[in-house]
This record gives sequence, structure tokens and C-alpha cells, in this order.
Amino acid sequence: MIPQQHTFETPYLVGAVHCYSMEINDELILFDSGPPLESAKQYLQQNLPLERLKHVVMTHCHIEHYGLADWLSKETDATIYVPYRDHIRISRHHENMQHIYTMLADIGFSSAFLAKFQKEIDTPGLIYPDPPVNYKIIQAELPPELGIEFIPCPGHSQSDLALCRENWAITGDIMLRNIFQTPLLEWDFHTNERFHNYSAYCHSLANMASLRGKTILPGHRFNIDSVGSCLLFYLNKLLDRASLLIDFPVTAKTADILDKIIGINTDFAFASYAKASEIIFLRDFLAEPERLRQAAEGIGLFAPLADKYHQLCGALQRKAC
Repeated sequence: MIPQQHTFETPYLVGAVHCYSMEINDELILFDSGPPLESAKQYLQQNLPLERLKHVVMTHCHIEHYGLADWLSKETDATIYVPYRDHIRISRHHENMQHIYTMLADIGFSSAFLAKFQKEIDTPGLIYPDPPVNYKIIQAELPPELGIEFIPCPGHSQSDLALCRENWAITGDIMLRNIFQTPLLEWDFHTNERFHNYSAYCHSLANMASLRGKTILPGHRFNIDSVGSCLLFYLNKLLDRASLLIDFPVTAKTADILDKIIGINTDFAFASYAKASEIIFLRDFLAEPERLRQAAEGIGLFAPLADKYHQLCGALQRKAC
């Protein structure tokens, strides 16, 4: 049995988002919650017997996937489950944001930009929805009798999980058709430094490849063609976008690169934060491309990338000479 897909239109750049529901052992489960919109609340009220909802399990806690978690915790008797890394970020939100502001200053963003960004962060429900007062951690407290396997696939965020049973996988934002999902700049409380999305993504490739053969239930777009084609799209985009950064000196500030490429968004600072996060991810790749090659070889996907990869590495070598 495959979970039922529920779709919500959103005002966010990512567009429509899905959550999923099914019954396991006669218990109604919702995977992700949808965005914090009145239309999403009405949809859930009209299409799910919320009085029977037992579990709400999150792939990751970004607003369009997690925005109704607090509302569901108050309106139903369901238990909310979040990934461990999201629990750390939620419980240490103020400290986490101070680290992010410092990192943005270090990569060249002005105090005016930071003030605008902080105002957006502090606006209730704009970027971060209110977290539920009570929740449990997936990795430690998800009931084993549900038979749900959680596979860590960090890269887009440090929290990303694929939630799986024998023939399907709910993948949130880790596997999207024809979308280069932005790897967001985050603080890692385990290492006390910037979370290294690029290294994490390279490690995650093997876990994502392990989902071959399952029906993939993504967080955006309605389906994917195959796990391999989805990963190849992302890897090809990574190589294409990284090639645009080769001519910038290593010492160039990320904010200056962003300003030169597309300009800094003064209307919605979060959009520039997201694009700066992508540039950092791509520059990490350019500093250590061999890591990606080894990861792609390990899952049998390097051959289709080889020509583009070697051309890019050749350009890097010529620049270094």
C-alpha cells in the first residue's frame, strides 16, 4: 500500500508542496504537515479524520513541510515527531540564528542586509513557524512497530530524512524532479562550525541511491522518473553552476559574488541568504571535486558526468597555473 498524496498550493518560491497519509496497524499517520496557511488547515479538516490522527512524522522542519505541526499538536491528539537535528535547531533557535548572522557577516553581507534578514526571521510565521510545545525525536522515539525506516540524507539541510517502508519512500526535499534544491547555510552544533552541506551531500548519495526500486513520494512535483535520473539532474546542475564560479578568486566574498551574478535581493533578504548558501556549497565542491567523483562512482553514476567533470577540473587546473 502506498501513502495518499495531499497537495497544497503555497506562496513560496518552491510552489506546491505535498504531505502524505496512510494507516499502519489501524493508526492514521501523516507524513509532513503542509504549510501554515488557512487553506491548508481547511484541506486537512475536510480530507482527513483528524480525530483519528495518531502520528505526524516530519522529513525535515522547513516551513512548507512543517508549518502546521504546532496547530496539529493543539487540534488533535497526535504525537509530533521531528528529526534530531531539527530538535537541536528548534531548542536553541536564538543561539542558532546568532551563529547564522555571524556567518553572513563573515561572507560579506552588510549590517543593513543583516537587519532586514533578522526582521524577516523575527516575523511570526514568515520563515519559521511556531514549533509544537511537545514533540518527540524520530531517531529515538518513533514507535518501531510502525515499521518505518528513517534514512539520513543531509545536504539540503542537516536534518533531511527519507521515511521508508518496503516499497515506498517519502523524501521531502532530497529528491525532486528537475529542481536543484538549495543547500541552506546552517550552524552545526555538533562540530561548532558551519554545517558542511557539500561533504554531507556526498555521503548522502549512497543513501539516496539505496532508494532505487521504491516508489518515491517527493515533497514537490508529483513524481520522479527514477532515482538515478533525479540524482543525475542534480549532479549535472551542480557542475553547470559551479563552472560559473571558477573565475572568481578564492578570496572573493560570497556576498560580492552573489551581487555580481544576480544582485542582492533587498526586498526579500531570505532569498539572497538561500542563493549565498548555494554559492558556498558550490565553492566547497570546487575546493574538493574529487569527493564528489568518488561518491558518484560509488553509486554507478559518474560515467554520464565524466566529460563535464573533467572539463571543469581542467579549467580549475588552468586557473591554478
